[in-house]
Amino acid sequence: MKTSYRKKALDNGLKIIAHKIPERQSVALGIWIKVGGRYEHSGNKGISHFLEHILFKGTRNYSCRRLKESIEGIGGSLNGFTSEESTCYLVKVPAKYLNTGLKVLADMVLNPSLPAQEIEKEKTVILEELKMYKDLPQSYVYELLDELLWPKQPLGEPIIGTVASVKRVQRPALSDFKQKYYTPSNIVVSACGSLDTDKLEQDVAKIFSGFKRARQNTFPAAKEKQDAPGLKILNKDTEQTHMALGFRSFKREHPLKHALSLLHIVLGANMSSRLFNELREKRGLAYEIGTVVKRFQDTGAFIVHAGIDNKKVPEAIKLILEELEKSTDELISDGEFRRAKEFYIGQLKLALEDTLEYMLWIGETTLMLNKAFSLDEVIAEVNRVEKVDIATAARKIFRDANINLSLIGPLAGMEDKIRKGLSIG
Repeated sequence: MKTSYRKKALDNGLKIIAHKIPERQSVALGIWIKVGGRYEHSGNKGISHFLEHILFKGTRNYSCRRLKESIEGIGGSLNGFTSEESTCYLVKVPAKYLNTGLKVLADMVLNPSLPAQEIEKEKTVILEELKMYKDLPQSYVYELLDELLWPKQPLGEPIIGTVASVKRVQRPALSDFKQKYYTPSNIVVSACGSLDTDKLEQDVAKIFSGFKRARQNTFPAAKEKQDAPGLKILNKDTEQTHMALGFRSFKREHPLKHALSLLHIVLGANMSSRLFNELREKRGLAYEIGTVVKRFQDTGAFIVHAGIDNKKVPEAIKLILEELEKSTDELISDGEFRRAKEFYIGQLKLALEDTLEYMLWIGETTLMLNKAFSLDEVIAEVNRVEKVDIATAARKIFRDANINLSLIGPLAGMEDKIRKGLSIG
């Protein structure tokens, strides 16, 4: 039986999607805007993230303190995040306070005060956040990898921006950016939990219907030309070497998207995975090792991340590449295949027990794909994947000319040795 979502589009293009779960005590609500790091340029890099921060500093009807107290004072939580392709403001509250959550989020998105003094203070906060990431090699190594995967383009630059771009931010630029991108045609309101869908739609329409339709936001397509493996090493005196090995992969809605997820599970998503078993359990080369899949509208990335013994970096990289090569040459076993599917479906089911996770799931897909999948639909699609599809996905991604490796650690004099080892098969 398919899950029934309530969907509605206002005349100005704003979309509403809701999933009613009567037995829950909570409701999660998100206001999504189709704008993020990919919509910026080098001159204003980080402005989406900066604007997200400033919207928590007060609105026409709520002071900064009252914003927080209005949600936390009823037992709820208030948050926001900025990604490469979206910005989201969200609350999770006891079900009877849904209207309060909607009023608070809507006022943040529509009527922020953008106080000049708070903008100056927030520059310091964001610059400290930027320094924090650079002081965390396990985080900063991803930034170095993005520069290799998508050089000299917004997708390869940090969402938070640079020291120079953050310092340049002024109130007029924030106001103009918001006016340009925070338009109804680029907004989705998603909700999940114990809620009255008719009332939600009426309340959203009452708040947003007066705003005119505008064009759909767009960003430049990703450039993916690469002829040889890429390597970036930051020599630093760390106790272990931090590694991010990345391959550009499939866009968000690709025919092999589920095969890619299963490949991720087999190789590095859990403690049963091949990489965890080979590098940590059998050889003790790494404490932390795993894989990550990134998906965007027109591209994606498959990433292997690890913290490696400083003296065994070339050995660890060699073993990782050998495991990736095996996935291109051999079909996975029946046992691995069955366990990977069970893990994929099981983790999704567990996540969707939470109203917040469910809201995020249907909100993001509605914003990006103008569709929302039911759990049954996803399970059916996953069950149609065959072992050969996983090998096909691996062969398309794991190629020498698609290798990109970033490393942070005490690696002076090792670049040539590491570069020579960057080959699959």
